[in-house]
Amino acid sequence: MVGRALRICVVGDELVAAAGDSKGLGWVGRVVARTQSEIPPIVMTLAVPAETTTALGLRWDQETARRFSPEADNRLVVALGRADQRAGISPARSRLNLANILDVAEARHLPTFVVGPPPAGARDAEALAELSRAYRDVAIRRGITYVDTFAPLEQHDQWLADLASSSTGLPGQAGYGLMAWLVLHSGWHTWLELPADEA
Repeated sequence: MVGRALRICVVGDELVAAAGDSKGLGWVGRVVARTQSEIPPIVMTLAVPAETTTALGLRWDQETARRFSPEADNRLVVALGRADQRAGISPARSRLNLANILDVAEARHLPTFVVGPPPAGARDAEALAELSRAYRDVAIRRGITYVDTFAPLEQHDQWLADLASSSTGLPGQAGYGLMAWLVLHSGWHTWLELPADEA
């Protein structure tokens, strides 16, 4: 919004912290670099590696509240990872956890944007696809933008090559670039009420 400082808190796991990216930008840094406003946005990443939605639900409200300002245009990005699937949390529980986060955010009058988990490899594909669909359903039912990073990247050659070259299973520069592109082209600027970057 013109004339108001834009504060964005991005909560999530190691993918929010750009783990695996030699440039240290991750998808968040790349998206921020393409986000132009009258007053440069303040973007704060609040990452906990391998965090489940259960753990995220316990911390996000207090941590973001300390960083928001009554004078600012405060916004929340919930970046969901793969931890629920790996921890054996049921899709139903994951759905409920996300629903609780989004409902509290709504009660706080925080415009929210949700980024889903990207593919992790063939072994986890079916369960992660189901989890992504569950997250998407929760967000869409609340009128919240959901960025599906799973379906577009599951068979993407560059994404698969990036993961194959990684010893950690995390994306590198190419993979994070693809995630950033998906975020930027899934309503990011519209959500922020800013003109789109045409480049």
